[in-house]
Amino acid sequence: MQSKEIRTLFLWMSILVFIGPLAGQNKTQNIVLVTLDGFRWEELFGGAVDSLMNDPDYVKDTDTASLQALFDAPEPELRRAKLMPWFWSELVQKGQLYGNQRFGNKVRCTNTQWFSYPGYNEILTGFSDPNINSNAKKYNENETVLEWINNLPVFSGKVAAFASWDVFPYIINDIRSGIPVNAGFRKAEDEYLTYKEQLLNDLQDEVPSPWGTVRLDAFTHHYMMEYLKKHHPRVVYMSYGETDDFAHDGEYDHYLKSAHQTDQWIRELWEYLQQDRFYAGKTTLLITTDHGRGHSPKKEWKSHGKIYEGSPYIWLGVIGPDTPPLGEVQTEGRLFQSQLAKTAAHFLGLDYQNEKGEVGAIIKTMFDQ
Repeated sequence: MQSKEIRTLFLWMSILVFIGPLAGQNKTQNIVLVTLDGFRWEELFGGAVDSLMNDPDYVKDTDTASLQALFDAPEPELRRAKLMPWFWSELVQKGQLYGNQRFGNKVRCTNTQWFSYPGYNEILTGFSDPNINSNAKKYNENETVLEWINNLPVFSGKVAAFASWDVFPYIINDIRSGIPVNAGFRKAEDEYLTYKEQLLNDLQDEVPSPWGTVRLDAFTHHYMMEYLKKHHPRVVYMSYGETDDFAHDGEYDHYLKSAHQTDQWIRELWEYLQQDRFYAGKTTLLITTDHGRGHSPKKEWKSHGKIYEGSPYIWLGVIGPDTPPLGEVQTEGRLFQSQLAKTAAHFLGLDYQNEKGEVGAIIKTMFDQ
């Protein structure tokens, strides 16, 4: 056999090693991971909070009657459905949602910082790193599960990330990993741009963001949707950022409206995944947040971190062809942020490991097996 034939045979054998688990275990062939920065479990499971929604110190741009018409209701179950209608119809009917502490169901960070960079590192690597103790723009020395997957032959060049916060190229380490990261105020870059991408590029220069390091989520969302339609990546990470920044600004009305709009964008994403032939019936969607927020006294809702009670508690949702529809999980139990990376890889039939740290265990209840 010629050396060229031997190399070709070896390449196909390598590919089959990775294709085998995909075909033999799960229906999932694609993963979309979504995060809502700093969105509390309290609002997700209980809807708008009266003490904040009716306080003029935290609602400055919307009159109370209008805000109540949008989000007020006599019962928590009705409030949360008004705030996040897709979560409480489609996701809970067909997937799973963890983290309602009213039932003793908790999802918690293992890192002890309880702010963004440590949280995103834990989500994406599967372990907490005590050396990551700030939000500084430093390239992550840890390999994320995105990078690990992108290094596999059948996934190479089929992983992409989108984020509103401009620190994400450093968290994902786009230079080392080779993963395209459209984050902050970066524009769409490609051999050809769709009309919508060209428009987004122009508008991003013309529409001011309230923040210097975070663009409006509308740009991030639509950049991501255009990329999916053009390139059909196998693994996508999408990070919405507005909820955290509006909370830090003490603008509860905008925090609520942003969460509601994000719910609608996730609906659009999921509906696209269900009708596109590349994704339909073989894509799992995972949704979570990087940290919680303070909750008592109410002014601590604006903040998070070591001194704010409630900051380490998050939530986790999943929907896809391999996940039994358990809905809102109302049994006592505890999951950890560090479990997400290995679980995401397991949906693809992969056993993710990381030499830098011990990754969290697979969340077995998310699978039919």
